Amino acid sequence: MTGLAARQRMDADQADPTVEIVLHGVVACCDLSGALFLPDIDLLVVSDLHLEKGAAFARRGQLLPPYDTLATLRNLERVIARYDPRIVISLGDNFHDRTGSALMPAEFRTMVEGLARGREWIWINGNHDPDGICGLPGQSADEICYGGLTFRHEPSLISGAGEIAGHLHPSATVRRREKSVRRACFATDGVRLLMPAFGVLTGGLDLRHKAFAGLFAKEALIAHLLGRDRLYSVRFANLLG
Repeated sequence: MTGLAARQRMDADQADPTVEIVLHGVVACCDLSGALFLPDIDLLVVSDLHLEKGAAFARRGQLLPPYDTLATLRNLERVIARYDPRIVISLGDNFHDRTGSALMPAEFRTMVEGLARGREWIWINGNHDPDGICGLPGQSADEICYGGLTFRHEPSLISGAGEIAGHLHPSATVRRREKSVRRACFATDGVRLLMPAFGVLTGGLDLRHKAFAGLFAKEALIAHLLGRDRLYSVRFANLLG
């Protein structure tokens, strides 16, 4: 890979489902799945899995289809098979509540154990699961610095250089074929990057929302939107408000 910022790569006669960017001097690949791969350090990042969200709602008396954990883990299986990373970092809100990891059914625990086997696995603590992970492989941390980058759940207004964070579930809206289309996105100005939510039952917050104020240099900000079969890289100025 050559490190050309935000370059849409073509493979044979179909689009490769990645966009290559440079973040704080580090080459990274935004994957159509919503994962980020750092080839130079063989590291895969996902954010906001919100595993067991359906179960958490059911415990509160609100029934949702109970398939979210399986679907999210299947998606994670596919992207791990694609890159076979040495290290996986999950950027917080790994589970939807504090008890999700302890109460997760055995079949899903077995899936996670299989995914983590032979790798270093790091669970970043989020606001939904601040106490860490119970009975699963890997280690928990509030944040970690690795390869010149900082991995944390919530973006920092104080120290954003080289930051990869989640929490805000960025999404963006564009006009396509005479209609507006909203998609989850990677958001980066080359200094910090906010990850899209990886969990299948997660919503999105528009990149123009006030919660993003002060996080990016808007003139350099690009949203890499997750389309149906490719990513679309759109400058912030060209997004719909």
